[in-house]
Amino acid sequence: MRYFILSLIVSIGLSGAARADETALRAVISSQIEAFLSEDLERAFSHASPFIQRKFDTPEGFGRMVREGYPMVWRPSDVTFLEAEVIAGKLWQSVLLRGPAGKFWIVEYEMVKREDGLKINGVRVRLAPGAAA
Repeated sequence: MRYFILSLIVSIGLSGAARADETALRAVISSQIEAFLSEDLERAFSHASPFIQRKFDTPEGFGRMVREGYPMVWRPSDVTFLEAEVIAGKLWQSVLLRGPAGKFWIVEYEMVKREDGLKINGVRVRLAPGAAA
């Protein structure tokens, strides 16, 4: 019985930690999307991991890449958070976005934990099932 109670306490604690991570994931991604919508490139760039920041060098370069390569991230009209999961040791948050042309996309955000909080380390994008190509 004692082991059952200890297991229950540990699982409740982990569930709380997972919920806290999920809340933090959503907050970071939401903040970056809001920054893109208001063209606040400094704020959007601040949510990128050091790897991404080195790759694009400036908020303007980063913004140009997103605007030209990921219009569904740059100007989504609908945002729905899906599951967050750890795959091969990496933290991923899936988000359903409606892009400017009205198509739905699943955008999977790879997240990294840093001393200064969660950062976006990249995305994988695919057309949502049932969406017209």
